[in-house]
Amino acid sequence: MTKFLKHPTQPIEVWPDKKVSELTEEMLYTAFQGRKLAEAIEVWSKMLKNRCITIWLGLAGAMVPAGMRRIIAYFIKRRMIDVLVTTGANLYHDCCEALGVKHYLGSHFIDDIKLRKHRVDRIYDVFADEKKFYKVDRMITNEFCLLLKDDYPYSSREVLYLLGKFLSKHAKERDSILINAYKNNVPIFCPALGDSALGFSIMFVNRRKAERTVKIRGKAVVLKKRKIIIDELKGLDESSRITEKAKQTGVIYIGGGVPKNFIQQTAVIASYQVRHDRSHKYAVQISTEHPEWGGLSGATFEEAQSWGKIKANAKKVSCYTDATIALPIISHALSENFRKLKRNVPIFKWHGNNFSIEYQKLKL
Repeated sequence: MTKFLKHPTQPIEVWPDKKVSELTEEMLYTAFQGRKLAEAIEVWSKMLKNRCITIWLGLAGAMVPAGMRRIIAYFIKRRMIDVLVTTGANLYHDCCEALGVKHYLGSHFIDDIKLRKHRVDRIYDVFADEKKFYKVDRMITNEFCLLLKDDYPYSSREVLYLLGKFLSKHAKERDSILINAYKNNVPIFCPALGDSALGFSIMFVNRRKAERTVKIRGKAVVLKKRKIIIDELKGLDESSRITEKAKQTGVIYIGGGVPKNFIQQTAVIASYQVRHDRSHKYAVQISTEHPEWGGLSGATFEEAQSWGKIKANAKKVSCYTDATIALPIISHALSENFRKLKRNVPIFKWHGNNFSIEYQKLKL
C-alpha cells in the first residue's frame, strides 16, 4: 500500500453523555476545519505539557461583547496562558461587565437609525446601552485616573495592572479578565490602548482646563488637569524582553490584527537582541481571514517563518472558523483533559530595565 494511504478517516459516532474532549479526539480522524479545530487543541495541549514554556494569547475582535469573557478569565486563572495581548475595546467591555454594565442579545436585522435615537450601540447582533457606557467612562476618568501619577511613562501593562487592582475593589462581577490577570500576575499588553473608550477616557483627564470639586463615593475630590503619559515603546520593550528571557514560547491567536503582530514581533526583536533564534516553538491560530488579501490577520504561519517569527520545526495549526464557535469547544476540551495541570509557570519580575523570569510549579 502506498505511504499516502495509511490512516483512513473515521466517522464520528453519536452517543449520549459524550464528553467534549472525547468528541474533539474523534474529530482528529475527520476532515476540513473540524480536524483543524481538534489539532488546535492537540497543539495547545502540547504547550501545557511542556514544563517550562511561556504561552502568549493574542485576542482580537469583539470577544467580550460576544460572551467569551469568562473563557479568557478561565485560561488566566488556570494558567493555560501566561501573557495576554488584546485590544482596548475588549478590555473596556470587560471593565463594563465587571461594573455590572451588560451587553444584550440583539439582531443585525434592525434599523440602526432608530437604535441611535435610543442611544443603543450595536456590535453585529449584540446591543449595548450607551448611557451606561458613559457612566463607566466617567468612572475611569474621575476615579481610576486618580491612581495614576503625572509625568510617569506608563506601559500599557502597568496601567492595566492598576486597572485590575481598581476593579478588584469596586467590581460587581468578579469573573473579569482584568481582575483575574491582576490576581494571578498575568501581564496584559494593549498596544493600541488609545483606539478604545478606555484610552480616550484616560485622555480626557489631560484635557481638563479648570479645577472642579466633585463628590466621589461620599468624599469631595478635586479634579484638575493632569499629564498622564502612556509610553507605547515601553510596552514594546517589556513584551520583547519576555520572549528574550523565556526558555520557550508558544502563541495562540484568536483573530489577528494588532495583538497578533505585537506578539509575532517579539520573536524578531528578541532574535536581534540575543543574536540567536528566539522564534516561537508552538503556534495556534483561529481566524476567518484568508491570506490572499495580504493582511496579517489571514497570514499563514508559513509566511511568519520567512520572518523568523515561527520556528522552522514549530508545531503549528491554523483553524479557519468563527472564534465564538471554537473557543467554547477548545476551553471545555482543555478543562476536561487538564483537571490537574502540572506546569512550571513563568513568574515575571519587573525591576526597571532589569527584567527576569522565574519558573515555579503551578499551585491551583
